[in-house]
Amino acid sequence: MASDEGLAQRVRESLSERMDLTEKKMFGGLCFLLGGNMAAGIVGDDLMLRVGPDAHSDAISRPYGREMDSPAGR
Repeated sequence: MASDEGLAQRVRESLSERMDLTEKKMFGGLCFLLGGNMAAGIVGDDLMLRVGPDAHSDAISRPYGREMDSPAGR
């Protein structure tokens, strides 16, 4: 499944000031890395964000927010 290019462009624009931004095709989608660490990913039209433990509860309480489905159980 191809990543939503419009969504990918919005992520690029949001992170455009970061000099350490790289992109890599992974997990059947597109991942955005900051300083070599995955920060966001797009699979199809789903946006995945790494928010950290302090923002986790708030993130999953938002409309369409949910924990990531992981085949590896992580």
